Amino acid sequence: MAGKSFTRITGDVSKALATLRKEAPDAMKGFSALAQGALQEGSVSALHKELIALAIGVSSRCDACIGFHVKALIRLGVTREQLMETLAVCTYMGGGPTLMYAAEAVRAYEEFTAQAE
Repeated sequence: MAGKSFTRITGDVSKALATLRKEAPDAMKGFSALAQGALQEGSVSALHKELIALAIGVSSRCDACIGFHVKALIRLGVTREQLMETLAVCTYMGGGPTLMYAAEAVRAYEEFTAQAE
């Protein structure tokens, strides 16, 4: 595969996050609690919350965010159609640079779904 590997990106960032959890435990516990509270099932489904998180990650041009949220979406059973519609709205709102990262999200989806097969 040419280009970046989202498996490698998420693995490398996970290692760095483990260091942060060890060396800045209070801040990381707070962030983890925030994430769990924000993403839990509610009047908006966990799947839709992850789609929103992915859209923000794409708009922010964050490779690790794309990788982690695509993995979560696959775990939650996202369909390719749901992913593509979310990326279309994201591109509409963010223009050309967002389109380039929407394409990266497609690459991440294809990389992680191929691993799951």
